[in-house]
Amino acid sequence: MKTAINQKLIETGEKERLKDLLRTRLIECGWRDQVKMHCREVVKQRGVDAVTVDDLINEVTPKGRAWVPDSVKKELLQKIKTFLVQQANV
Repeated sequence: MKTAINQKLIETGEKERLKDLLRTRLIECGWRDQVKMHCREVVKQRGVDAVTVDDLINEVTPKGRAWVPDSVKKELLQKIKTFLVQQANV
């Protein structure tokens, strides 16, 4: 079912629209700047030569996910639900 939904999102272009919306909302709420600052802090603490991209991803990803505001998550979920209802009625 998840694969079918993802396929429909891709076929209709809705997935790209949702990604654009998410990107916009995260910039608006300051999430992007917060994650960028955290990345800089990690690099500063460990040293630029001691941090790999994988280390940075492993360190920042859990916090980045937790920092996404509930309002953004709810908005995206509502858009997906609306899309699914519309597709069911087609």
